[in-house]
Amino acid sequence: MADGRNFLLIVADEFARNALGCAGHPVVQTPNLDRLAARGVRFSQAYTASPICVPARAAMHTGRHVHDIRCWSSAQPYRGQHESWAHRLRRHGMDAVSAGKLHFRRMQDGNGFAPELRPMHVKDGIGWAPGLLRDPPGDYPATAELAAQVGAMDTGYHAYDRAVADAATEWLEARAASGGPPWALFVSFVSPHYPLAAPEPWFELYADADLPAPKPYAGNWRDHPALAETLRFFDYDRHFDAASRDAAIRSYFGLVSFVDDLIGQVLAALETGGFAEETTILFTSDHGEMLGDFGLWTKQVMFEGSAGIPALLAGPGIAPGQTVETPVSLVDVFPTVLDAVDAPAFPGAAPGPLPGRSLLEIAAAPDDPARPVLSEYHDGGSVTGAFMLRRGDWKLVHHEGFPPQLFNLSGDPDEQRDLAAEPAMAEILASMQTGLRELVDPATANRQAFADQRARLEELGGADAVRAMKGYDFGYSPTG
Repeated sequence: MADGRNFLLIVADEFARNALGCAGHPVVQTPNLDRLAARGVRFSQAYTASPICVPARAAMHTGRHVHDIRCWSSAQPYRGQHESWAHRLRRHGMDAVSAGKLHFRRMQDGNGFAPELRPMHVKDGIGWAPGLLRDPPGDYPATAELAAQVGAMDTGYHAYDRAVADAATEWLEARAASGGPPWALFVSFVSPHYPLAAPEPWFELYADADLPAPKPYAGNWRDHPALAETLRFFDYDRHFDAASRDAAIRSYFGLVSFVDDLIGQVLAALETGGFAEETTILFTSDHGEMLGDFGLWTKQVMFEGSAGIPALLAGPGIAPGQTVETPVSLVDVFPTVLDAVDAPAFPGAAPGPLPGRSLLEIAAAPDDPARPVLSEYHDGGSVTGAFMLRRGDWKLVHHEGFPPQLFNLSGDPDEQRDLAAEPAMAEILASMQTGLRELVDPATANRQAFADQRARLEELGGADAVRAMKGYDFGYSPTG
């Protein structure tokens, strides 16, 4: 039995790393998350394990990289085949409960949480099947939906998120009344994921705001042969005009404040229930949002807007008001949960050691900006696997079988200048490539991803059958 500590993990979908008042954003209002940051630690260099929902969430819950668990794409979700931190905590005598978006295959797989309140899994246990069609990727007409649904309006996602907040607060109220063993509660909202439409009061909050301009593209990377195919496939920007771009950005900020308010309701229920002093709280996201920077929208790429995520940690024994620059990752969530609740490592519980490290340990140690962090992408629109290594000032993006990209984030934080082909960078490039191969063999992982996706296509009737599937070429996941 644990020592009385509880754990609350809150995730907001597609939440940009810098879209926080506590991160210095000039416009966005996030009072509840700002108060959480003031109580603890903000990790300023946090990254997703994959800039797409389903693989990122599988990595977050298992503590393993995408190439290890082979949840490569939005049609290859987690199905309980690897131990999750929820499984581990229940073995430890704790309750592990979820409320909201999981994006696993289905509840019946036994994902570790019991119960799953208001769960959102991939559509029909299949997910976004067109993402399996990578050779060649084809076209994606659903990109037109992004610009078509912007501004002040209600969507099904808003109703869903309100229901998730209600389910979480009701569970906390019931547990406070009934008592029980220590617990872990996973609360997962869809907002601020697109559609970029916000409830009217939240849109109006930014109606007259002086918006920061999207970062312009002035670099040398747009014609990269692998990246260019991804940008062709996800051609969101050509559907926008000046008015719809403006409305989309105001809506996104409105959605950020909307979900911040829902998070505040959950945190208030935690306080009212008497749990605040014995609960470690982690807030993060599955990936970021480009929001028009460089003419790019949503995610799928390794630029900081897409691969970067927020991470706030507060709770017993955590010194308040810290900003930690050590790079961290979603694979660090599993060891963080175990550390926070003092759960032991069970021998043989998982096939090999976890690659992550507890955020509690990282917060208590001196900054280590050279800690390596890995992200990877093997989903729709990509003709090959993309692997990102962040280490120190440098970011390597390895496109298997294509030229690499190399950025110096200290001198070029907006990632405008790809240095990979410059002779003076040869030694640094080689060192970063060696560092990447210490974490993953890109060629082997890439072959496995394509092989697994061909096999999944055959299970679904083949490529032509997937192209003909009705109701799966959606721009964003349905709630039910």
